[in-house]
Amino acid sequence: MFRNSRLLGVSAFALVVAFAPAGARAESQKTMTAAERMADAEAKRPKIESFALANGLQVVVLPDHRAPVVTQMVWYKAGAADEVAGTSGIAHFLEHLMFKGTKNHKAGEFSSAVSNIGGEENAFTTSDYTAYYQQVPADALEEMMRFESDRMENLVLDDAAVLPERDVILEERRMRTENDPGAQLGEAMDAALYQNSHYGIPVIGWRHEMEKLSREDAIAWYDRYYTPNNATLIVAGDVTADQVRRLAEKTFGQVKRRAEPGDRASSRAVEPEPLAARTVTLRDARVTQPSMQRSYLAPSDVTAAPGEAEALDVLADVLGGGTTSRLYRSLVVEQGIAAGAGAFYQSGRVKEGEFGVYGTPRGDADLARVETAIEAELAKVLADGITPAELERAKNHVRKGVIYERDSQTSLGRRYGAALSIGRTIADVDSYPDRIEKVTVEAVNAAARKFLQPKRSVTGYLLPDGPAKAAAAAPEPAASPAANRS
Repeated sequence: MFRNSRLLGVSAFALVVAFAPAGARAESQKTMTAAERMADAEAKRPKIESFALANGLQVVVLPDHRAPVVTQMVWYKAGAADEVAGTSGIAHFLEHLMFKGTKNHKAGEFSSAVSNIGGEENAFTTSDYTAYYQQVPADALEEMMRFESDRMENLVLDDAAVLPERDVILEERRMRTENDPGAQLGEAMDAALYQNSHYGIPVIGWRHEMEKLSREDAIAWYDRYYTPNNATLIVAGDVTADQVRRLAEKTFGQVKRRAEPGDRASSRAVEPEPLAARTVTLRDARVTQPSMQRSYLAPSDVTAAPGEAEALDVLADVLGGGTTSRLYRSLVVEQGIAAGAGAFYQSGRVKEGEFGVYGTPRGDADLARVETAIEAELAKVLADGITPAELERAKNHVRKGVIYERDSQTSLGRRYGAALSIGRTIADVDSYPDRIEKVTVEAVNAAARKFLQPKRSVTGYLLPDGPAKAAAAAPEPAASPAANRS
């Protein structure tokens, strides 16, 4: 929830440098800046190609010939924020049902085919999209395309398949949310932060609505959104664009478009400008370690003014991006009052985004002391801004993250698939490092002062309920040093 994980490995840049002559490598290191080295490595990367089939399916090819492996991903532009009242959880429910049978293949046949060749598969649902992927030997790509294109139009849903699977997602909610006080607090915070926007709807759904989800609800969702003109096919790995085009036209190209989902950006409910700071407190006897989190309503990568999202990315890194960040250094290292502290910026959405900070006390420190220390660091940023050295460190961190991401087919596919699913373009993804390079100290400071306002925030407290209740009491909102800033 808080941070995006990175897959570490030999970076594309490292591979480029490793095979250069030693003398040339040394000279390159002396004469090229970090940004220039990254640009040089990017220029040597195989070209990304994209095209559309006649039925509207967008296809993106990410060549990577280091191993005879391929990853296929199909992304549908439909998630929890697209759900209508009373059917929360239907996007995630259909994700489960997509593994049932089709007119041409019985239930489990697709998964068995992946498993039998030593491949991997999975699927996931978010507020804005649902995606399915398989990673298999490159020579199995056509078979994967046949299976995936088949379930894009030939899914068979009857009560015998739907009703037992509804019990499965209800159990998933019980295990992941109702048995986890932290997840319950997260739901309550989202509902408080997004009072009009559908981002306040849990991706898994509200239990009382999930219990009523029907076969008809699933078919209606499938027919409206699971059409090729509302999807993106990402193929990453040991393939060529010509090969993917030929196979895609042979398989996905035969699927008829059966709906026009429309423009989500214009039809979505919009969150009004916040007027008051809010707090949410959850007490539970299962909580052994109290914690606090504060989330601020912020623009997303799609809705932000030019440069704002990049400035917020840098701000999140300065405040909470690892062991050199302000929050970690102050609370964990210097004061020793926190077991963990950090910041995050959730920007990959069609509409509103979210900026947050969090902390967990350590030793004899209580939650009030941790929150006061976090607010003191926020107040310093708001009053004095960040430094040029912090800006450069954050940019360097971003550069490395992008490079490491290139080393994983799945991570790279997710980056492009997620961006395209919220209305961004391949050019937007490719230009991200350049946009980060253009961020200035002044831009970061302006973004902090614009969006880190108390009235835009929801503060959540996770507290034990029982003997430790008094010792871990949540601080009064009025005691917050940053609460006087506007």
